[in-house]
Amino acid sequence: MCILSAAEGSNPRGKHPLRQSTHLRGIHSRGEHPRHHQAQRPKDSSSLPSSPAFRREEFEGKLRDTGLELEKDEDTKIPGVGFVKIHAPWTILCREAEFMKLKMPTKRVYEVKQSTGVMEKISSLVSKVLEPLHPHVEEHQPKNIKHLSHTFSREKQHLTETDVNTNVVVLSEKCKQFVSFFNVFRKYFGEKIGLYFAWLGLYTQMLIPASLVGVIVFLYGCATVDDNIPSMEICHPRNNITMCPLCDRVCSYWKLSTACGTARASHLFDNPATVFFSIFMALWAAMFMEHWKRRQMRLNYEWDLTGFEDEEDHPRAEYEFRVMQKSLSKDQKSQHKIGVTFAIVFGVILYRISTKAALHMSSNPTTRNHVQLTVKTTAAIINLVVILILDEVYGAVARWLTVLEVPKTDKSFEERLIFKTFILKFFNAFTPIIYIAFFRGRLVGRPGSYLYVFESYRMEECAHGGCLMELCIQLSITMLGKQLIQNNLFEIGIPKLKKLIRYIRSKQGAFQEEERQKKLQRYEADHFLEPFAGLTPEYMEMIIQFGFVTLFVASFPLAPLFALLNNIIEIRLDAKKFVTELRRPVAARAKDIGIWYNILRGVAKVAVIINAFVISFTSDFIPRMVYQYMYSPDGSMHGFVNHTLSYFNVSHFQEGKETMDPLQLGYPVEICRYKDYREPPWSTTPYEISKEFWAVLAVRLAFVIVFQNVVMLMSDVVDWLIPDIPKDISLQIHKEKILLVDLFMKEEQGKVHILESRTSAVGKENCSSGNNNNSTMAHQRSGLHTNSTNSF
Repeated sequence: MCILSAAEGSNPRGKHPLRQSTHLRGIHSRGEHPRHHQAQRPKDSSSLPSSPAFRREEFEGKLRDTGLELEKDEDTKIPGVGFVKIHAPWTILCREAEFMKLKMPTKRVYEVKQSTGVMEKISSLVSKVLEPLHPHVEEHQPKNIKHLSHTFSREKQHLTETDVNTNVVVLSEKCKQFVSFFNVFRKYFGEKIGLYFAWLGLYTQMLIPASLVGVIVFLYGCATVDDNIPSMEICHPRNNITMCPLCDRVCSYWKLSTACGTARASHLFDNPATVFFSIFMALWAAMFMEHWKRRQMRLNYEWDLTGFEDEEDHPRAEYEFRVMQKSLSKDQKSQHKIGVTFAIVFGVILYRISTKAALHMSSNPTTRNHVQLTVKTTAAIINLVVILILDEVYGAVARWLTVLEVPKTDKSFEERLIFKTFILKFFNAFTPIIYIAFFRGRLVGRPGSYLYVFESYRMEECAHGGCLMELCIQLSITMLGKQLIQNNLFEIGIPKLKKLIRYIRSKQGAFQEEERQKKLQRYEADHFLEPFAGLTPEYMEMIIQFGFVTLFVASFPLAPLFALLNNIIEIRLDAKKFVTELRRPVAARAKDIGIWYNILRGVAKVAVIINAFVISFTSDFIPRMVYQYMYSPDGSMHGFVNHTLSYFNVSHFQEGKETMDPLQLGYPVEICRYKDYREPPWSTTPYEISKEFWAVLAVRLAFVIVFQNVVMLMSDVVDWLIPDIPKDISLQIHKEKILLVDLFMKEEQGKVHILESRTSAVGKENCSSGNNNNSTMAHQRSGLHTNSTNSF
């Protein structure tokens, strides 16, 4: 395997960053793929074109033909591995820099005024108002110095600075400081990784206001829980409402007052403030996208990427091989298969049903009273474990599907792999949550006519407070579990474990390893680090987290707070991993974060729709509004609980489905209640859907349409009000263009002046030589004339 990377460590003092010899290491080991070249040439088959030694020799010869200098390390201390140092001379670096259109700072320095914040703008406004009162006072404003840059050219090498003192920066020390160190990472790892840390830093900063608002919404729910009339009616000790059994046979009738704790807990997340928070988070997502575009433009300007264009992407070797073999077929393209996730969710549903029935059969009254909480928590933990396992499986499946498609270029391969991985992992993480939010409790039926799975498992019902509380439990366990286990423990533990395995495979004892480690070169020690696998896993973690923060935020307003706490740790862990746990990747330039921005915009758009349906169909916000303004006799919420409950005659149970313990409450039950909008058994159309159901459904659909359009309109207004390019950056770019044009004009005038001076000098030389010739001829003529006169 050939790994190309820049020299380890920082630049030597007093040298230009491009003038140091760049060491590009090729690591090769025995017994690998034919393209992996061995360290020692075989004696018997080295001349064969298909042998690894011949290919390596040919590859090294082509490197020398390009002007690179190769140096083999004969003193390697790692058995079975050899190293080749590739030095790039300064002339080759200049040539490549010119081809890549790298920009270097010119000698001349221009001072460009920049606004640093709101306070300076206010100060500038005050100074303009007070300017007539102090006409002779000079303004002393700080000026930021900006080095203008232009495409590097060897012809203008004399314009570049020659004595640049480069400070040695230790990245590990910078990572320990609570500062934005993405500029340091950009210098060491390149613009592509620098953009990732810049994006992660801005995302974490934007989570601060979202977290504050989410905490306020949660505290509002805590403060108003004692004043919530529906919860008070459920928890009232004189409430004698008898509810129908929650399962067949083993479950019995129960009092509505036993659901007091669930009803009070549901109010913490199901209150009018959650509607405001959903709108706020939709606008927050739009503002985050706009702020990132502005930050990206500023970084492009500061990192000299304004004129950067992606190089032409060459075809991948696998694509060329398949074309040569004429085996590229469209039949190999496969669709995304996510049936495994739905099968797992279905299995968890069966687990919940059977576990609930088993716990209801328990003789312990405490166990029976906590059936709902036990089933909800254990099912959420099972879902979390399955999600963590399938995440790794889906990553391999996405790569396998992408390899089957044989994309033409590396960029196309990366984009397709990212899209497939995101789709699979998104459904893996959110399928259980989507089921609880939109399907659980809606495909149940009614007492006497329930829906069954496999003719024996009755579909689950939501608690009286709705499924929002269970949705919150599932969302919190999944989000916190993924962040704590997958994002933090795995992120640090797996590289260390792989590093330990490499040490064990090196067949060195503990003492020998310690002694050998003292004598290893930097690149030899880095061989034991984990190879860099790209930024896809890092972005994927944050995009899934962004989905948790925005998609179901109406049911879990504390999600931004937990995301903020996780990201504060995540930034440090990522920085430490890049510096100490991974091999230094090849520096790559990039102007943006690529396809991830489009995925973010898609998630933000989908979040508006999902939150509209969560508020409308999952929570009781719409039924409460309909009752208060259409059916309440006094315009209050008194009587809302009784309004949402329908009546059922227990004699209408199907044969074999009635409860085995009808006298558990101490008295016979003739009428039980269940949550639904249906006609009573004594009406002319018993158990049919009532008019209240259609009224609530109409208002729900109207709310979804209005909410979606209003929020998206507000998001578009935010997008329109906030310009993509900061004003000071656009002004500086414009000034730079003017100054560069002036610089070029002066340079052209200097060239013209030099040409004119050279032309005039040549003309004078010609004139002087002509005058000398004329004077010589005149003397000759005068001599002839004198001689002729004397002869006379």
